[in-house]
Amino acid sequence: MKEALYYEKLEDKKVQCLLCPKECKILNGKTGFCKIRLNKEGILYSTIYEEVSSFGMDPIEKKPLYHFYPGSYILSVGTNGCNLGCEFCQNWEISQVANSGREKITSDKLVEIAQKEGSIGIAYTYNEPFIWYEFVLETAVKVKNKGLKNVLVTNGFINEKPLLEILPFIDGMNIDIKSFNGNFYKKICKGDLNPVKRTIEISAKRCHIELTNLIIPTLNDSTEEITNLVDWIASIDANIPLHFSKYFPMYKMNISETSVDTLERAYNIAKKKLKYVYLGNIYTAEGNITYCPNCKKEIIVRRGYNVTKYEIKYGKCKFCNTEIKGCFKD
Repeated sequence: MKEALYYEKLEDKKVQCLLCPKECKILNGKTGFCKIRLNKEGILYSTIYEEVSSFGMDPIEKKPLYHFYPGSYILSVGTNGCNLGCEFCQNWEISQVANSGREKITSDKLVEIAQKEGSIGIAYTYNEPFIWYEFVLETAVKVKNKGLKNVLVTNGFINEKPLLEILPFIDGMNIDIKSFNGNFYKKICKGDLNPVKRTIEISAKRCHIELTNLIIPTLNDSTEEITNLVDWIASIDANIPLHFSKYFPMYKMNISETSVDTLERAYNIAKKKLKYVYLGNIYTAEGNITYCPNCKKEIIVRRGYNVTKYEIKYGKCKFCNTEIKGCFKD
């Protein structure tokens, strides 16, 4: 274990965690909501420091990041724990448990693996990386010093101070915005929408970001909510890529899966205001293609996670020389 960052000591060996907006007050011998940060005799510890539950080499498109070095591979690592309690969690086996067969690994070893395997860097993913804050921050500094890239795949539910400390070392983020309805966050996710919105607004000014919205029938699929979400993203930057993702019944939720019609409706709404919109967990003719926002030609075509056509040079469309939002190899 390692002493945690961002907490304060209270009376009677209690502590208050200040990492995420839940700001749990934790009794001696207990953990916070995340099941990971443990109060031991009035000191808060991370119980997952230098421990991984999953890692492997993934296409960057799997994060999903479509405008961040397309066609590249990135070493992806995760552990246990999450500061939300989404009833539809897609990775609940590791995110919603305290321990699922973790193995020890150091930050130096992870950086070494990334360099040897030809990865562009490290993606902190699978569970909520901000819960792994102490180890992710330590590793991210070393990754940056080696000239590699750091990626966070996150729910964005973090306090502003720790966010601002780690952002200088982060190159790309996919932030999962579960819904644009505060009641959805409270009831279904045991969280709060406003801190996530703040994370998106702050991060959009400091690194490359893309957003994912998992569309769940009857819960967050109304035309009104999708329109409000799109309008809000456009007010920040219409160049931010947005991924609508197909929901499948999982964990505690058994609502029927999202229909193709619903996803295509969301896609058409978003395309009116946003320049780059995608559909995930499903194959459609347009859902994986990047179109130039000016000449409308196909500039990146994907089949699954594979890039089959690439028409970008020096970050611009090869056909009309329009600058394309993102980070590219050339």
